[in-house]
Amino acid sequence: MTPPRVYALLSARPATAVLHAGARNIPSLAWDVLLVTALGAATLPAVAAEPAAVAVSSGLLLPLIWRRRTPWAVFCAVAAAAFAQWLLGYQLPAEISLLVALYTVAAYTTRQRLLIACLIMEGGILLACQRWATEGRWLPTAVALSALAAAAASLGANTRALRERAAQLQRERDQQARLAVAEERSRITREMHDIVTHNLSVMVALADSAPYAQSADTSSAALRQISETGRQALTDMRRSLHLLRTDEPDAQRHPLPGMADLESLAEQMRRADLPTRLEIRGDPARVPVAAQLTVYRLVQEALTNTLKHTPRGTRARIRIQCLTDTVTVDVTDDGPPRWDADAASGLGIRSMRERAAAHGGTLRAGPLPSGGWQVAARLDLGREADVVA
Repeated sequence: MTPPRVYALLSARPATAVLHAGARNIPSLAWDVLLVTALGAATLPAVAAEPAAVAVSSGLLLPLIWRRRTPWAVFCAVAAAAFAQWLLGYQLPAEISLLVALYTVAAYTTRQRLLIACLIMEGGILLACQRWATEGRWLPTAVALSALAAAAASLGANTRALRERAAQLQRERDQQARLAVAEERSRITREMHDIVTHNLSVMVALADSAPYAQSADTSSAALRQISETGRQALTDMRRSLHLLRTDEPDAQRHPLPGMADLESLAEQMRRADLPTRLEIRGDPARVPVAAQLTVYRLVQEALTNTLKHTPRGTRARIRIQCLTDTVTVDVTDDGPPRWDADAASGLGIRSMRERAAAHGGTLRAGPLPSGGWQVAARLDLGREADVVA
């Protein structure tokens, strides 16, 4: 007898998982060979004394080995063997192979072939009842056999529907994965555009102003600011690409920027010879972190465009209003009328619009009637407060 400990091990979940995994790894042909072997063991002993009956039974069973590879051909072969059986006048237990073949046609071929197979099966049933049904039992026998055939066809059709549904779910999952990858790429593109464009613009402006410094201290300060801006750009890029490990000290020194960092951003613009005024109304602490990052990036991109496309002496103004469910951002400059290069290429303005839309908001960017340029955005905190820009 098997010890109780063995029963406990076999009933354990890990053992069950191993058995299921092993079953999935067995080829379908091996399962079909096992099926034919089992059917042969159950049906051939009853006709072992008659070689002709054994041959016909083998003709009914053996084609089932290839039933999944060529289901229609297997059904035709089994039906031909069944017709030979009818001609010879044998009643054989191996006739059950007809149900298996019909199920396989329903599960693995088209509906048109299933219809033809059902008609062939029904014709065979009527022939069998005409020859072997007892007197007065023709109709009940035909109904019973037809019900068995219908059950086999229905089971096969349901199996096919489940397989098609599983394939559809797999396609949908793959599509969702591709969409997620595309969205992540778009997010990284926005981040890289904002980080690289802004910091390089500041560095270029500082480098251009260094030769005109009135003293060595001023020139050294400009060079230090260039160095600090470059390091900050590298840190932002590593963080955005998820390459900055949490055990690195910069991960704590440089968290994701928010509205509290806008004053530092404005000061950076002032050092790059863009006088910038910042006004914040309301309580920024009530704005979600994701929305604060979006506000920072919108202001950063707008100021970068002003720094790149306006002459010296241009002034910028940032006005932010924090309400219960909304945040409005307004960045203007008093530069001369211009056609903004980023608006022409579409990348900068499109990036800002995508950020605003991620929070259910809108963004307008364009020249002002009195001169200058305006970027105005409205974020809906009630709808998309938890969306990470």
